[in-house]
Amino acid sequence: MPTGRTDRLPSAPGTDLRDENEEGSAAVEFVFLGVLLLVPLVYLILTAGQVQGAAYAMVGAAEHAAKVYAAASPEDGPDGQARAAAELALTDFGFDPGALELQITCSPECGVPGSTVTVTAAMNVPLPFAGALGADLAPVRVDSTSMQTVERYG
Repeated sequence: MPTGRTDRLPSAPGTDLRDENEEGSAAVEFVFLGVLLLVPLVYLILTAGQVQGAAYAMVGAAEHAAKVYAAASPEDGPDGQARAAAELALTDFGFDPGALELQITCSPECGVPGSTVTVTAAMNVPLPFAGALGADLAPVRVDSTSMQTVERYG
């Protein structure tokens, strides 16, 4: 005898009582959330790679510039040679050599045998794809310092 209750009875095996409007929404939600989470993760990985590459480039630029400056004689124009060596190291890593900031100091004076040459190379690392947006964003400054001794008996 009916009691007026409208509760559904458990379904028989093989029957599905899902609402027809819900079909396929799990796949759409998975794709949407996957893209929503994957795009920032990929961008973060690209940015970390860009910063790491710039760090390696700065180490190479400072090392090469210091070695070239210490080995060059004062008459050969060591400043230009050191800058050229640093810019070459930067272009090897795919960075614009125009962004390089190079500072060269000597103690007690440059070119004297036994003196030390200290080179600091620095640059601002641009965000990946920031140039396509027309923005000049440089969130990270990377620098490296290298010191070489001018040979006494060179």
